[in-house]
Amino acid sequence: MKQFLDENFLLETDTAAELYHQHAAKMPIIDYHCHLNPQLIAEDYQFKDLTELWLSGDHYKWRAMRTNGIDERYITGNATNEEKFTAWAATVPYTMRNPLYTWTQLELKRAFGVDTLLTPESAQEIYHHCNQMLATPERSTRGLIRHFNVHTLCTTDDPIDDLRHHRTISESTFETRVLPTWRPDKAMAIGDTQAYNDYIDQLALVSDQPIGNFQELVDALQKRHDYFHAMGCRLSDHGLSTFYDTPYTIREIDAIFSKIRTGHRANKQEIAQFQACMLMVFAEMDYDKKWTQQYHYGALRNNNTAMMNRIGPDTGFDSIGEYPVAEAMSHFFDQLNSNEKLTKTIIYNLNPNANEMIATMIGNFQDGTIPGKMQFGSGWWFLDQKDGMKQQLNTLSQLGLLSRFVGMLTDSRSFVSYPRHEFFRRILCNLFGNDIENGELPASQLPWVGQIIENICYNNAHDFFQFD
Repeated sequence: MKQFLDENFLLETDTAAELYHQHAAKMPIIDYHCHLNPQLIAEDYQFKDLTELWLSGDHYKWRAMRTNGIDERYITGNATNEEKFTAWAATVPYTMRNPLYTWTQLELKRAFGVDTLLTPESAQEIYHHCNQMLATPERSTRGLIRHFNVHTLCTTDDPIDDLRHHRTISESTFETRVLPTWRPDKAMAIGDTQAYNDYIDQLALVSDQPIGNFQELVDALQKRHDYFHAMGCRLSDHGLSTFYDTPYTIREIDAIFSKIRTGHRANKQEIAQFQACMLMVFAEMDYDKKWTQQYHYGALRNNNTAMMNRIGPDTGFDSIGEYPVAEAMSHFFDQLNSNEKLTKTIIYNLNPNANEMIATMIGNFQDGTIPGKMQFGSGWWFLDQKDGMKQQLNTLSQLGLLSRFVGMLTDSRSFVSYPRHEFFRRILCNLFGNDIENGELPASQLPWVGQIIENICYNNAHDFFQFD
């Protein structure tokens, strides 16, 4: 019987263990998509306790606690931090076979050297041990990033952000490169007229120009896009329900924008047209600067209206959506490709039913100019677990070139989520190792397989994004 989280955790063969320990484990991390707060990195923030670091904003854990019958007071309410941690510790034993059980113990082990299982009985000892470590420079925000050997990380930033914290970091002696990512979702969210107009007013202020018509909107966004590029940004990211494919003319878009700016509401057709247009505008901006565009699609958000009104979005009430997407996605990329405006692209799906569709879709637009120009992104959100990762890796292997994959990311707001890279790397090595042991890949090519592993873990992303 194997020990829980031993050195060969998830590694079922000697070959898998060799691939992991000699190749994967040593590679630095490029976390090219995360939601870490750059201000905390700029300030080299010291977390007050483990709850602030680990539970604040973690809607994965919040969902599990609610399912376990924990009152909201101990999740997002006014309970003390120690009471919230104790409530989480009481939930952990019930998370067995949920990824949270493994994430919890692996993060405690890797970040704080804790081998004791988190239970109600061990909670107080673990809490105080970790809090003591969090008070040291080695466990500040920068200390944690160093600890996990992170070479580059990309935050997620709105076009109106001034990026002053990124500037502070870049002018410091901090070894890790911290770069912004362009996330312009609010610039196309015309469904709420008042909120949208407030946003456009802010955009006009930071871009130092009036925005009274659609062309002025594009001009303002272009200014911000240029600024992001000057600050080292090389990726965009878009959070979509689905891909938009509603026909439009620029005259129609200008009329829709004017309608919104005069305080009127757009109808569903107009919203769809505007979103389709804006996606095209952003994609062309990215192409002109040779950025990589990322599309996260398929979430059905804010399902619980009562809780949305009470504590807001991104609090654990989203799920996998079902949207017809293949035709719209194909048309979108085909238009860009026909106009010679299709840049490097990563597509992340949330519904696993779309795995094969995505893996075949990217093959339609590979053009031989860049290895893996079109990428099937790693398992995202609800698919960021063992089965989801394996399915994504196997699908990409069978229908594309896994060897050109840019690998794992955290997509996290937590500074101790980096063991997800380890988890991914172990699964990756196990797949290759099993194939070699089973005679499905040649054992004579083990050195080349080791190189492929290193490439997926680090080198491919380094070469693909060209941060240097």
